[in-house]
Order: sequence, then structure tokens, then C-alpha cells
Amino acid sequence: MGIGRRSLLSLCLAVCLSGPAAAEPGETITVASTTSTEQSGLFKHLLPLFTQAKGIGVKVVALGTGQALDVGRRGDADVVFVHDQAAEEAFLADGFAVKRQDVMYNDFVVVGPRNDPARAGGQDVLEALRRIAAARAPFVSRGDRSGTHAAELRYWKAAGVDLGAAKGEWYKEIGQGMGPALNTASAANAYLLSDRGTWLSFKNRGDLAILVAGDRRLFNQYGVMLVNPAKHPQVKVAAGQAFVDWLVSKPGQDAIAAYTIGGEQLFFPNAAPDAKGQ
Repeated sequence: MGIGRRSLLSLCLAVCLSGPAAAEPGETITVASTTSTEQSGLFKHLLPLFTQAKGIGVKVVALGTGQALDVGRRGDADVVFVHDQAAEEAFLADGFAVKRQDVMYNDFVVVGPRNDPARAGGQDVLEALRRIAAARAPFVSRGDRSGTHAAELRYWKAAGVDLGAAKGEWYKEIGQGMGPALNTASAANAYLLSDRGTWLSFKNRGDLAILVAGDRRLFNQYGVMLVNPAKHPQVKVAAGQAFVDWLVSKPGQDAIAAYTIGGEQLFFPNAAPDAKGQ
């Protein structure tokens, strides 16, 4: 007989409350996260600070958000740290996580050839996409079920562009992360949607530049969740929760705010004011 959602949540609370009070010394957790948190350099900045503070190691599995959530569904991660709120809330509703918490945000940008042949530049992402499609200007899509890819598809739909009918040689899906997508766009002098953090850390820009920014629809929220131990008893509850708590605590939030490239802040902490953590 399958376990009901109410029973599942009750079991989860029992596991959490009866779990170890602290992580084991030298314990290592697995965090399934997005390519943007890794390729922007954020984890290289954050994780040593967390390990120094808590004595817990972190192994990162960096994938598109959809794939990262799949890793959590299989129980192959202790924590997921991603950026597609609709998918995160579905993951939580299906009982695969204990709780979702906001951590930080940045924004998406449309980058493309500096001379902007499609005349896409401005602050309206939907109008930019309409112009790119109308001009059949080269566009690179991650095509990898990532949070960035999900956002891109939402923008095309909101712009009234039927990708199924409009796709052609101009629209290239690569099925890879943000770094490879930026490299592909640079080589092809193409347009693409990028998170700002990875763009700022990207060196191989060629003739690409930010063309569209500032549209409120480009807001990009990141959330963190402990994988539900009632679904997967192997989840390292104490150590995983310690990581979640640290991210939303003042030391973690301050560490996120302190990460800059060329004097520019990449991510902006916005955990709830009553978030717990030491």
C-alpha cells in the first residue's frame, strides 16, 4: 500500500526531529545544483567558508535545474539548490523535499552580437525575442531543462512566438550548460539568454555584449531544499540541514553578497528575515 502525503510528511517530521543533533565530523554532503552557481565561481567562493565554519565537506553535482531535481528525486543528493521556482514547488508538493527557502537572486540578460543585427536591444525581453525570430537571427538555446532554459521557453511563449513553427537553422539547441552555451554563441556570433552571474565570469565573449536587461520579467530567484528523508532514508539530514541553515543565515547571506567580479556583485541574498541558522 502506498504511503499517503499526510503520513509521508508526518514521517518526515519524525525523522527530522529524531535525527542526529549534529553532523558527523568530516562528513560530506552532495548538493545537486545548477551550472550557473558553479560556472559563475560562486561555489568556489562559498564552499570553503561553509566547510571552515561547520566542518562539513560538499560535493557539487552541477546540472540544469530539471536534471538537478531529478537527482534529488532519485535520492542521489542531500540538498538541491536551483532556480526554477515552479519546478521547485512541484518537487516540494510531490513530497521530495522538506521545505523550500529563498536564498538569493540575480537576473537574466539577453546577450548577442554587439552590432545587434536583429535590433533586439532594449529593456523588453519579449519584444527582443520577437525581433530575433522575425529576423531569423542566430540564437543559441541551452535546451537542457535548466532553469535558464525553462525561463527562455516561458519568454518565447509570452512573446507569442510558436517555436515549433518558427524553429529553423537559426535556432540551435545544444543540450549543455551555461558556459558551453556562451562559448557556442561567441563562436557563432549568436543571441542567447544567460544568467548575469555566469556572463560576468565568462571570459571568451568575442563580439558579444549585453543587449537586453532591466525587464522585471528577467528576475531570477534561487531556492534551496533538503531532500526528504522520508522518501530517501540515506539523506544526511543533519549535515544537509546545516548547509541549508548556513546559506540562509547572516554569515551565508553575507558571503553571497561579498562575491564580486570586477567590483560587480553577481548574486543578491534575499533569504526570509526569520530564516534560521548560525
